[in-house]
Amino acid sequence: MEQTKALNALEPFLALSKSATSPRAASDLVVQATSAPNTYVFAELLQTPNIQSLRSSPEHASYLTLLEVFAWGTWADYKTHAGLPKLSAPQHQKLLLLSLLPLSHAHATLTYARLQAALDLPTPRALEELITTAIYAGLLTATLDPAHSRVSVTSIAPLRDLAPGALPRLQSTLAAWSGRCDAALADLDAQVERVKRDAVQREKLRRKRERAVEVQTSDERGAGKRAPEMRGGGYGDDDAMDIDQEGGSGRATRGAKKGAAPSGLGGAGRRLGQ
Repeated sequence: MEQTKALNALEPFLALSKSATSPRAASDLVVQATSAPNTYVFAELLQTPNIQSLRSSPEHASYLTLLEVFAWGTWADYKTHAGLPKLSAPQHQKLLLLSLLPLSHAHATLTYARLQAALDLPTPRALEELITTAIYAGLLTATLDPAHSRVSVTSIAPLRDLAPGALPRLQSTLAAWSGRCDAALADLDAQVERVKRDAVQREKLRRKRERAVEVQTSDERGAGKRAPEMRGGGYGDDDAMDIDQEGGSGRATRGAKKGAAPSGLGGAGRRLGQ
């Protein structure tokens, strides 16, 4: 969304570049484009023939360099180039805003001291106003922490152009990042395999223990069934008691029969005597 807005803001200057046939007109167009609100990308303007013709003009070649600084440079780059045109207040503000983007790329959390030194801002208040402007312009999503003099950046708008020769470096950075991702994925795969192997070993051990418990329980039950037979000589306690009682009853019955016989004989003698 920010890119579309910035490209739309640049469209009028692209149209004007077709008529800026003189170095003076082309340099004036550079000043207008870098001062206008919402213009944060300049690659297409740089590529136009009339702007590129400034390179062959000794008097106005510095305006082409200035536009390159706005396209992919920073405030520090502007200071290192001698002989660049003096910036107006809107140009200065815009270049500081654009310089915040690469600084935020380097560190997610920035200190006030670091930003003030990089942007030559005199006070923390000036820095806070600049960052607030960048947030409202959609360049950054950040949180100010005045108590600890820190700025926490959570997102950055993709609004800077690539400098010449930056593509190979970008490819190298992406290749290194891809290699780290591949290494991380390989490590994760190895960890997953280790977890699976450990799970299989734990399941085998659990089943082995369960079988051992089942065997022990079965042995204890078998021993419990054999114990009463061994104590009764083949019979249980209840069976022995029944046998004893039956034996005692038999002896009592026989004794009773023996005692009854004389009584019977006596009765018979009395009858005979009668």
